[in-house]
Amino acid sequence: MAELSGKRIVIAGGSGFIGLSLAEHFVEAGGQVTILSRSQLKKSGRWETVTWDGRTPGNWMESLDGADAVVNLAGRTVNCIKTPDHQDEILRSRVESTRVLGEAMRLVNSPPPVWVQMSTAHIYGDPPTAVCSEESIEGIGFAPMIGGAWESEFARSQLPGQRGVILRTSFVIGRDRGAGRGALGTLGLITKLGLGGRVGKGTQGLSWIHEHDLNRLFTRAITEQSMSGIYIASAPNPVSQAEFMRILRKTMGMPIGLPAFEWMVRIGAPLFFRTDPELVLYGRYVVSKRLANEGFTFTFPLLEAALEDLCRK
Repeated sequence: MAELSGKRIVIAGGSGFIGLSLAEHFVEAGGQVTILSRSQLKKSGRWETVTWDGRTPGNWMESLDGADAVVNLAGRTVNCIKTPDHQDEILRSRVESTRVLGEAMRLVNSPPPVWVQMSTAHIYGDPPTAVCSEESIEGIGFAPMIGGAWESEFARSQLPGQRGVILRTSFVIGRDRGAGRGALGTLGLITKLGLGGRVGKGTQGLSWIHEHDLNRLFTRAITEQSMSGIYIASAPNPVSQAEFMRILRKTMGMPIGLPAFEWMVRIGAPLFFRTDPELVLYGRYVVSKRLANEGFTFTFPLLEAALEDLCRK
């Protein structure tokens, strides 16, 4: 695999679970990777790490000069209690990092010709049963507002003539490479404790994507010249929350999965897991029409095979 042979790629905000997975994938595909990070990476690898604050221009801009692509993942995690301070940081960390990347690329001699921007499938809100595609309207609430502001800043910051791709990403499942494994780590722990059952009604949509397919989508966005605009980055077979947990229990060999009523989650999520209960009480079903029309084939289109792959390695 040498799809990225000789290409220089900058990953902004690449110190987290998704960023490290993507960096390893790019390197294995022959790319030369620079990670822009606010903090020291928990894992070293075959990439360069450059410090930035995600808000102001600095020496880090040199890494963009002559690069073949920039990928922006920067943004504070939403896996937290939504205090006013946290909400402010969730918004600012996304908008300001996008803005300063645009400013930096206007200051260097040879900016990257392609910019791949992370976004969120939560931009569609939490419709109970509707299956959303790229053609669907955006939802209402805090998360759709964040997604809209993020994408609007990208549209303003993108350079004239620069090819831009937005990936509205769903729940990413993957391995721990030194920065955790996202929400799947918490779900795995709950399942081991016998608590991995239906949450609330259990009918809320859980759209997901295996990290391998997400990495392939980022690679495709960099190398495929015809790819531009907004895409949903999610496997083509979303499931309900209850079905997701049933398959996870089966994969982990746990026969018991006690259910959790809504009132239990609203008390327990912030108290024990320091997170927002609505992250599990609500959800969405999303499927990409554009990727299907363009012939993209998922390595892991079905959840059971995806979880089996991740649990056996």
